[in-house]
Amino acid sequence: MATASPPPSAEQVLDLLRAVIDPELGADIVSLGMVPGVDVSADGVVTVGVKLTIGGCPLRAQIKRDVETRVAVHPGVADVRIDWGEMTGEERSEVMLKARWNAREHAPDTEVPTTARVLAIASGKGGVGKSSVTVNLAAAIAAQGFTVGVLDADIWGFSVPRLLGIDDRLEAERVDGSDRPKIVPNERTVGRGVLKVVSTGFLVEEDTALMWRGLMLTKAVEQFLRDVRWGELDYLLIDMPPGTGDVQMGLARMLPRTDLLIVTTPALAAQKVAARAADMARRSFLRVCGVIENMSAFVCDHGESYALFGSGGGQALADEVGVPLLGAVPLEPAVAAGGDAGAPVALDGTGPAADAFRAIARRIVDEVSPPTNMAGCSARLLHLVNEALDAREARDAG
Repeated sequence: MATASPPPSAEQVLDLLRAVIDPELGADIVSLGMVPGVDVSADGVVTVGVKLTIGGCPLRAQIKRDVETRVAVHPGVADVRIDWGEMTGEERSEVMLKARWNAREHAPDTEVPTTARVLAIASGKGGVGKSSVTVNLAAAIAAQGFTVGVLDADIWGFSVPRLLGIDDRLEAERVDGSDRPKIVPNERTVGRGVLKVVSTGFLVEEDTALMWRGLMLTKAVEQFLRDVRWGELDYLLIDMPPGTGDVQMGLARMLPRTDLLIVTTPALAAQKVAARAADMARRSFLRVCGVIENMSAFVCDHGESYALFGSGGGQALADEVGVPLLGAVPLEPAVAAGGDAGAPVALDGTGPAADAFRAIARRIVDEVSPPTNMAGCSARLLHLVNEALDAREARDAG
């Protein structure tokens, strides 16, 4: 289909592709040398050559979505096609050396390990059950055997401590001869995994109002990223405050590798507001990886379904943003009861809501944001390159 605007130049396409980050190597695919060429036809069809470190790389689908999403932003693009290739041994060595250099020169100034997948659970407005979704997803992912951090970045409206049934105060200790102590997260064993939780709710009484301005909110989140001894993490889930303000912008600056999961309800009004969160992410070059529809239809004991908050909002938002709808969580009293009792329904609960949370968690791990570990193609190669470089540096120093 022809477009009203002229097609982009190859250089403009490359500029757009600099926002596509290889999730394992932590740098954009252009600077890593993964894009050998770009072809733009007169009718706006863009063909992007992409070379993977290994042809069967499990992150191919994610890179494909990100390339298509970024290039399609240009109004002169009618279609995006990808010409896949596989690197030679020499090219693989070169890209790993670049990744090692980028990691050393641009390491983030946080205690969050670079191997952790960071998921910010966001919404455009309050009242959509974002904290409940965060806690249940964190618990369901941890139950699969992962170590999951939970950062309650909703500084004013903290609710994670109650939802997880944790009320211990945060403590700090000095480790590894550091000149300042580090905050130790509260931990909870979940099935085969572990939850590590940090919240301002562990610093004040539950009914205490925090009357902080925007700068203080941002500084609080920065402290939780820089001064918490997170240790080993497979995932870090961040319960974001509603909207697109200081905390969101601060997170984009501190953790630019963050992926956003957007929570909405079926109502059209909520879907329209949630679209602003997606727009904020794109403007900050953060990846939106999916939409979750919460408070979907209520099913009574007789099996009758009632769309109390409307229908279709989640799918409409996913279609508008161009990301998958990861699941719809029905409106169910068990979710609220589990939150009040500090026992997330996704752990031992039964029913449609518990099943929905567990299914979304499996989809995150298997498809949307797979854990970065040595089983990944690029990460495994980078590990080998790091060992070889360390050995060579040791020999040169000796």
